[in-house]
Amino acid sequence: MANSGVQLLGFGLSLLGIIGLIVGTILPQWKMSAYVGDSIITAVATYQGLWMSCAFQSTGQLQCKIYDSILQLDSDLQATRALMIVGIIVSIAGLGVACMGMKCTTCGADDKVRKARTAMTGGIILLVGALCAVVACSWFAHNVIRAFYNPFTPVNTKFEFGAAIFIAWGGSFLDVLGGAMLAASCPRSKQVSKYPKSNSARSATSSNKEYV
Repeated sequence: MANSGVQLLGFGLSLLGIIGLIVGTILPQWKMSAYVGDSIITAVATYQGLWMSCAFQSTGQLQCKIYDSILQLDSDLQATRALMIVGIIVSIAGLGVACMGMKCTTCGADDKVRKARTAMTGGIILLVGALCAVVACSWFAHNVIRAFYNPFTPVNTKFEFGAAIFIAWGGSFLDVLGGAMLAASCPRSKQVSKYPKSNSARSATSSNKEYV
């Protein structure tokens, strides 16, 4: 039952990946203030995420503010939000579909081929959700890098990668691995002989039946 073990491993990796995507989407540390130039020593560290911005002071106090209006946000941030939400929803749906098609479940246990196809479909849906998350994280990272190396960006407003984007990246790659393992549950088609039985073989079987 090696195929069943691969399915269980893929399910576990996908579940961890979805948890990583949810945690990474909620956390505000998608980008943090970069200490470059003359601003090496500062009393406030700024974090910005998909839903809020936070300021961490040297005294240990953390103040966060949720973005007031969606329409005032950049289009890149809105697109990253949408892709992450779509990736999470699609991944959860794919995990549910794959769960119904796994060998260790009793849903539709009579038809093994249909169960294998259901698990494969769930794996493909997981891959689509993971792809949305990878595109969102890469797009956000590209914008951070472009703004960091832009010579017209003020030094005190430059940002670098935070911990949340790495968590989201890790979750998306785990989702890709789990979805690929579940998508590998493609059922093997039965090999049917292209040539019909010869007349001699039919006569031999019929003669045997008569003697018996």
